Amino acid sequence: MLRLDKTAIQTDVHKLFYGSSSGKLWEGSEWLETNGLGGWAGSTLSGCNTRRYHGLLVAATKPPTERMVLVNKLDEIIVLNDEWLHLNTNKYRDAISPQGFIHISEFKKEFFPEFTFEVNGIVIRKTVVMMHEENTTVVIYNVLQAPSAFTFKLLPLISGRDYHSLHKANDTFDQTCTFENGVFKTQPYATSSEIFISIPNASLRKDPNWFYHFDYAIERYRGLECEEDLFNHGTFSLTVNAGDSFGVILSTTDPTGRNAFDLYEQERQRRVSLLNGRNLNSTVEQLTLSANQFVVQRSESLKTVIAGYHWFTDWGRDTMIALPGLCLTTGKFDDARRILKAFAESVQNGMLPNRFKDGDEAPEYNNVDGTLWFFVAVYRYLQTTQDRNFVLNEILPVLKDIVDYHFKGTLYNIKVDEDGLLYAGEAGQQLTWMDAKVGDWVVTPRMGKPVEIQALWYNTLKIFAHLLDANYQSQDAASIEEAAHKVKETFLNRFWNQDGNYLYDLIDEHNQPNNSIRPNQLFAISLPFQLLEGEKAQAVFNCVEEHLYTPVGLRSLSPHDHHYYGVYQGDWKRRDASYHQGTVWSWLLGPYVDVMMKVSGDHAYRLSQTVIYNFAYHLEESCIGSISEIFDGDAPHHPRGCVAQAWGVAEVLRVIEEYHL
Repeated sequence: MLRLDKTAIQTDVHKLFYGSSSGKLWEGSEWLETNGLGGWAGSTLSGCNTRRYHGLLVAATKPPTERMVLVNKLDEIIVLNDEWLHLNTNKYRDAISPQGFIHISEFKKEFFPEFTFEVNGIVIRKTVVMMHEENTTVVIYNVLQAPSAFTFKLLPLISGRDYHSLHKANDTFDQTCTFENGVFKTQPYATSSEIFISIPNASLRKDPNWFYHFDYAIERYRGLECEEDLFNHGTFSLTVNAGDSFGVILSTTDPTGRNAFDLYEQERQRRVSLLNGRNLNSTVEQLTLSANQFVVQRSESLKTVIAGYHWFTDWGRDTMIALPGLCLTTGKFDDARRILKAFAESVQNGMLPNRFKDGDEAPEYNNVDGTLWFFVAVYRYLQTTQDRNFVLNEILPVLKDIVDYHFKGTLYNIKVDEDGLLYAGEAGQQLTWMDAKVGDWVVTPRMGKPVEIQALWYNTLKIFAHLLDANYQSQDAASIEEAAHKVKETFLNRFWNQDGNYLYDLIDEHNQPNNSIRPNQLFAISLPFQLLEGEKAQAVFNCVEEHLYTPVGLRSLSPHDHHYYGVYQGDWKRRDASYHQGTVWSWLLGPYVDVMMKVSGDHAYRLSQTVIYNFAYHLEESCIGSISEIFDGDAPHHPRGCVAQAWGVAEVLRVIEEYHL
């Protein structure tokens, strides 16, 4: 269980609204509930929405995409002896009003986010739950103490918009609604889902109004449009006493006849089952529950991985890197199988999709590494499950097609060169995980032969040979092994930087080495089949440790490089320019620990435990119980980017479990 007391919450809120001690705003702590469809509920601990992506019911209307913010907020007010006591917090253009966060005495998260409010002798615990594979949010209120009966009021604030956009007051918004047998129903637009809110025993006083100029602090900080107008149909009221409990159901389907407490217990039992009866410490428990948030439906029979909340869809590269930690480590083997099958069915021209877009748009295939990570994911799946029938009969033919395309050449000039290494690159395209672009400017141009692509290509060939041999195709396997041997021989001759005692990051399109110190060199050691061992492997690790390691991940570039950015901030152009130029990435702790375990001898276990121990504080820092996408390269390494990132959670959880840390 993770717990924050009133002092911690107040400090966090102050930083969020008024800036840190350095005078710079950073993303304060948040909570997140997801539904296995791509939808979510989430906001800050203060209850104030600071992003366009915050909402109490964000539905994936075509799972896992076409997400819509339906109910942005449910403002809460206590009326006691004619005094109105606001529990909600809103930031408008010129004011933070009301400031209900001052009444939050505790936040904790075990299976669900729980808030405790204390005001004028009243103590209320609020629990937020999102139901699995439903666009349904449940809010449970328990009145723990009260000096007398009081009135509890709820004001739903609604938009019904696409999750990337912002909402403005307009005449086309349909203000009509019904409230029958405790169930409220409305549909803001013909293109939006219906919205149902069940509040048993409540009355509704209709008073339709627009609430103007909600100001989203994080959007403003990022230089984006940041103001929104929301609509309220009226106020729900019910009378409660000490010891009372009541539940609210918000959904895209009619909740008539459903009980909020039954739904809560149903979802709690599901999450208990995710832990497989294991007695886990808090870090592993929270990461296991967080891992489940990223695995979502792609169809009735297939699964995929949301790369990060709140704005990513499913990306091939991220999915394959995250799959072992999200599914194999947690024992969700059927999900792993469905994910591999979904992506295998999407292979074109020997390439895995880089990402699936929202709606019915065709997938993008502009990547070289995601396809190669597919082989690693398949290999780890087979090692863990021994599911030979699936891998050899359904996946191996796809892998053969991929390898054939890479030898003869495919999109974006991806092809095996005469020296056996894999070349990739086309002007204006960025094909590796360092994929930021600003207009036509590719920020980190890596055309040619990137170091991690060679490590992945070597593993692709070794894994393919292993599977061919398992399929009784020994002659074909021997031919692929020969190609792998050529890759290793050429790699060792061309990529070692003798002067720096580390690996070049790239042999560029002009056949020139790039000596930038980046974390990509770790993959020559961390992947199942190593390209580098012994003293050179130790030297690479030492270089990465000295230049790139931070408690929350690895910098993407050495601070001594003149291209280094220490703080990820500014408008989108400035942020994209710094995305891979020093910004810390949490997921790289996985390969870092892998290499540490291989090169540090008798001290490896203790050192790796220290890495995890030094990282664990972050679970209480940004999205409670999850892991942020990126961090500032400079201390104190403020969290940035997505508040919950699949491969960050997956890789930290994987190495904890794999090495019993």
